[in-house]
Amino acid sequence: QVQLVESGGGSVQAGGSLRLSCAASGLASGFTDSTFYLGWFRQAPGKEREGVAAIRTSSGSKYYPDSVKGRFTISQDNAQNTVYLQMNSLKPEDTAMYYCAAKSTLLFALTPSQYNYWGQGTQVTVSS
Repeated sequence: QVQLVESGGGSVQAGGSLRLSCAASGLASGFTDSTFYLGWFRQAPGKEREGVAAIRTSSGSKYYPDSVKGRFTISQDNAQNTVYLQMNSLKPEDTAMYYCAAKSTLLFALTPSQYNYWGQGTQVTVSS
């Protein structure tokens, strides 16, 4: 059973930075599984959950929506089975609960419904 534990959320002023971490355990093949993706998603009150970054861990291919390109960076540490989300130039509209998720199917890297495993979430609040 895959387990995901997020950390690193908090409160920051607009323009600031935060780094989120997602530690994965219970992986059958680890980050070398060719179909394994880890993604970061967020959900603000009253809004749908949306993908903000994803990485195919075997190849390092990264995926971002236009809303965060150039500001958010996803990275991985294979030795620690951990994925990071570096968030720079944060805006008040980035305020949300951020979730780490995992899946073992190809394509649709930023689509929440494609992911099977979810962490408990970490809150990010950006004040103006």
